[in-house]
Amino acid sequence: QVQLVESGGGLVQAGGSLSLSCAASEGTFNNYAMAWFRQAPGKEREFVAAINWSGGSTYYPGSTKDRFTISRDNAENTVYLQMNSLKPEDTAVYYCAARRLDYSRSQYDYRYWGRGTQVTVSS
Repeated sequence: QVQLVESGGGLVQAGGSLSLSCAASEGTFNNYAMAWFRQAPGKEREFVAAINWSGGSTYYPGSTKDRFTISRDNAENTVYLQMNSLKPEDTAVYYCAARRLDYSRSQYDYRYWGRGTQVTVSS
């Protein structure tokens, strides 16, 4: 059982930056691909970024590519999401997720989830 705890959310003005962290309880953290998803009120949960087990490969949808950066520190069992040039449409609850083996863009492929952290971007 992997427990994930997100932190770092908050309120930021449009154009600003925010950094999220996700700490994992699992000692074999480097067996897992990690991802960030987000969900705005009334909308489906959306893929934001993913990273493979080693950190050597990262994946982004068009909406976050070039603005967001996912990274991981396997020694610290932590994955990060650096968000720059934030827009009001980035406002959502951000969730960290883990799955064994390779990454996926689908939320249904991830077995372990954190409780989320709120990110609010004001215009």
